[in-house]
Amino acid sequence: MTTLARLISWVGHPLVFVLASVAVVVGTQLSLRTGLPILLALLLSTLVPTAILLLSGVRSGRWSDADVSVRKERQRFFPWAVPFSLAGVIAMWWLQAPSYIIRGGMVTLGLFLVSWLANFRLKLSLHALFAFYCAIILFRIGLIYGAIAFVLAILVAWSRLFLRRHTRIELIVGIVLGLMGGFVAGWWN
Repeated sequence: MTTLARLISWVGHPLVFVLASVAVVVGTQLSLRTGLPILLALLLSTLVPTAILLLSGVRSGRWSDADVSVRKERQRFFPWAVPFSLAGVIAMWWLQAPSYIIRGGMVTLGLFLVSWLANFRLKLSLHALFAFYCAIILFRIGLIYGAIAFVLAILVAWSRLFLRRHTRIELIVGIVLGLMGGFVAGWWN
């Protein structure tokens, strides 16, 4: 059971879940000519730098794992994650991406900022936050995409609790923020 929970947690890592979700949005909503530059720009401005940050942070001992599971260690993560997220918004604006993609980037940036502030008191689950955030957005793309992502989000939340990476309140706060962010990014007109 622990191996399954770890696998689900890995699939639910914000970088993996967000990348897959963005790929679904771009692949279903945009032409290849428009979507490919947007996807590449997000990879290069936000996702790859964050992955490098996480891996180098683990390697150097700045944090204990790629989830940055220790609350105090996250204070060294957010000062990098927020500018990377901002770089993604700027890249989307520069590429003249559709407004819903820019809005999603801005909401993501806002969620990082709120998470950073919350981290002074609570290590909310970024896994749950971004899984539920993406699931709600994917419901806007299609019922099947949203339903699959929502089931995965529930499994991700279960895995984080099962692995004892978060308490119930840390999961609930992450889930609520993710749901709210998803509605703003995906459904707010």
